[in-house]
Amino acid sequence: MNDIPIPLEQELSPFLRHTREVIRARGLAYMTEKTYLGWIRRYIYFINRQHPKDVGEQQVSDFLSYLAVKRQVSVNTQKTALNALVFLYRDVILKPLKELCHTYAKVSTRIPTVFTHEEACRVIALLEGVYQLLAELMYGTGLRICEVIKLRVKDIDFGMNVILVRHGKGNKDRVTLLPQKLINALKNQLDLVAAMHSIDLKDGVGEVYLPNALAKKYPNAAKELGWQYLFPASTISTDPRANKRRRHHIMDSFVQKQVKVAIRRANIHKKAGSHTFRHSFATRLLEKGYDLRTIQELLGHSDVKTTEIYTHVVKRGRLGVISPID
Repeated sequence: MNDIPIPLEQELSPFLRHTREVIRARGLAYMTEKTYLGWIRRYIYFINRQHPKDVGEQQVSDFLSYLAVKRQVSVNTQKTALNALVFLYRDVILKPLKELCHTYAKVSTRIPTVFTHEEACRVIALLEGVYQLLAELMYGTGLRICEVIKLRVKDIDFGMNVILVRHGKGNKDRVTLLPQKLINALKNQLDLVAAMHSIDLKDGVGEVYLPNALAKKYPNAAKELGWQYLFPASTISTDPRANKRRRHHIMDSFVQKQVKVAIRRANIHKKAGSHTFRHSFATRLLEKGYDLRTIQELLGHSDVKTTEIYTHVVKRGRLGVISPID
């Protein structure tokens, strides 16, 4: 199975194909490409298939209000739609949006689901092979699943005891800790990657995708071991961005499925998944007395208010209040 499905060309109109070309020229992530194209397509249907250049701020505002009022989408979903349309008008149509007047989606503060330490360990113990190491990294570092599967060999720094997260959410880089317990497992994984890469080079397919314009700047870097994914896919696939056969990273859906199965087998009846390891990481640090600023930096949150949500799930609550009955 291909790691990145090849888009069906007949599903894209000439305008959407042009939009995709602009997205790729800007070096945006493939997931961003799919998301933006999806929202632009929905917007075109909303305006009765008129060309977006023939309409403007009023129609965009109406669409965003429709999402909030009729579809009752979340704040983040509405923001994603807005980002896609801002990109469309600014970078594709070259007619930037000015003032918008739309109804905002309701802000809802949801308390994140968190594993106890014992539950996290049970789930991890029920996973096997590379999936177990992936889960250990998510719980031990707080990495998002999209960040951990995109780690490259060069991102693991044993000398400095850190893991480098490149192009994380918001296209930001950061440094997080390297759990000492996972060093041997990571070194074994690196050995497996090196062996696989050696075979790929002999087969003439040892090239990996490089972000931005690095492939042009460093023509040979794509075949270097340091740039290979730490968690490579089991098969070679065709990268639709360059129409080249490459070994991509493991798909996040594969990891999520295995984690879901392990959660069920562990008899944990919470609404949990791969992202629960990240929530649990933050909560453990808070329970241990680490300050919010440190946790914020490790998680890569832009605003400390996002990190503050974890104060609601520690055992004694945000104010350290003990119930009278206790």
